[in-house]
Amino acid sequence: MPGVKIALQSKGNYPFSSGGSGLFGIPTSLAIDTVTLTYDGYEIFHKAVASEQYQILVMKTLPAMTSLMKTKLSSKTINLEKDNNLLSSVLGESYSSLTENAFIDACKYPETGFSLSVDRASYSNVRRFLSNEMNVPPDAVRIEEMLNYFDLRTNKNNNNSKSFTCNTILSTCPWNAENKLFFVNLTAPKINLDTIPSSNLVFLIDVSGSMERPNRLPLLQSAFKLLVENLRAKDTIAIVTYGGGVAIRLASTSGAEKEKINNIIDSLYADGDTPGEGAIRTAYAVARRSFIRNGNNRIILATDGDFNVGQTTELELEDLISIERQSSIYLTCIGVGMGNYKDSKLEILSKKGNGNFAYLDNINEAEKVLVTEFTKTIYAVANDAFVNVRFNKDIVKDYRLIGFDNRKDAITDSSSVLDGGEVGSGHNTMAVFEIIPESKIKDSSAAIANLSLQYHLPNAEKILTQRFASAFQPQDFLSTAAPIRFATAVAMFGSLLKQSKYAKFSYEDVLTIATSAADSKSTQQQEFISLVQKADKVYNYSKKKRK
Repeated sequence: MPGVKIALQSKGNYPFSSGGSGLFGIPTSLAIDTVTLTYDGYEIFHKAVASEQYQILVMKTLPAMTSLMKTKLSSKTINLEKDNNLLSSVLGESYSSLTENAFIDACKYPETGFSLSVDRASYSNVRRFLSNEMNVPPDAVRIEEMLNYFDLRTNKNNNNSKSFTCNTILSTCPWNAENKLFFVNLTAPKINLDTIPSSNLVFLIDVSGSMERPNRLPLLQSAFKLLVENLRAKDTIAIVTYGGGVAIRLASTSGAEKEKINNIIDSLYADGDTPGEGAIRTAYAVARRSFIRNGNNRIILATDGDFNVGQTTELELEDLISIERQSSIYLTCIGVGMGNYKDSKLEILSKKGNGNFAYLDNINEAEKVLVTEFTKTIYAVANDAFVNVRFNKDIVKDYRLIGFDNRKDAITDSSSVLDGGEVGSGHNTMAVFEIIPESKIKDSSAAIANLSLQYHLPNAEKILTQRFASAFQPQDFLSTAAPIRFATAVAMFGSLLKQSKYAKFSYEDVLTIATSAADSKSTQQQEFISLVQKADKVYNYSKKKRK
């Protein structure tokens, strides 16, 4: 454990600290000396030790830290037994290995939950692969992130209340006439721009040699200059870079000094190795020095994810960020580049850092994330947010949550807990269930499901709960609102790319639904149609060639 504070009784409790690998050596004239160790999140260690012997000292985590270090799940069915026959594993190389959700017996396990995800990186990854006419790695596809990429609210009125709003819709299933689709649409409260608290931002920018290409550091420089335009005089920005070493390029500076900030951004160039661990520690230290009480304190890490100096494994990075998140400093991760881009590492960092994750592959995407959706990306209105859905077993026979798949190692870890997400101002979260209804429904006036949303406000510990009931009011799919039909097309598209065993449809079917539902004025939705066409070409090339 690096950075542990050490005090020896013989030294008058003069502060020492452990090195990068946890080692330390302190000269003492006593045969027996008393050592005291302190470290955030751990119990104070106090013991008399023999100074002539090599010591291995073990610190115990505090209960709160133990909870933070548990493996986190995107979704979880209450009391579900670990039955390997229910698991359909799909493996990837540079992405987290995911296990697809299966159908669950509502009579035995009526309650399930999912995290309110605000990450949107998966859609950009899909676009990146298909734009280069490449197959998409199945584990690079997260259907919930693809849904979150679009604004699919069925109620377009701004949510200016202090609470979440929830809309649910039950429709027929376009690929199975006997089943239903159950949509859950949650919208977070929207912060009034006039009352947004001051921001303490730290740009943590990877300037290592791998970032030299045009779609990496140059893209980030343009992206961050777009963000700077939104800063106010009461906001502060600092810039930390890493590449061949770690440097504080700009101390905390008022957002009014835009020319000074932009000049520093323009001066950056790529060179050297990637000491990611040391850079992250430095960024948190800078953020703590400029901490704004009751403000928006956030590090924005921008990288291709290639950490090659210091702590580099996902587990080591998880441990580091889990400790740092106690400082009430959020972590937003922005990924760029392709080839050695490490999606899984950035995903872990953002989730453990109580933040969000986006991928930029062009300047339009940068403008979407850092300008158009600025408040969603930068300003949190809820932390540790998740939803429990309890289905009515008299109406629902089996259900399957589409997306919100878990990493394989998280499922096999008995201590895993549902990971609540950070939710930005006005953000909309869509979830879709495929439902097998009971053959005979006795009381159609009863609710099909009851929902419980739990979260706490930023800088507050009190857990807030909102409850919603969803009536059993099935609609014909073709008569549902356009956002619902478009969401269905996105979920179907993701299922095909994941090579899901539940994908009983074709790219042509997806294209038919998407074309009829897409907003002609939305460049993002029109782009989706072109991606489906490219996927059809990439995955069915030989078949079309034979025709």
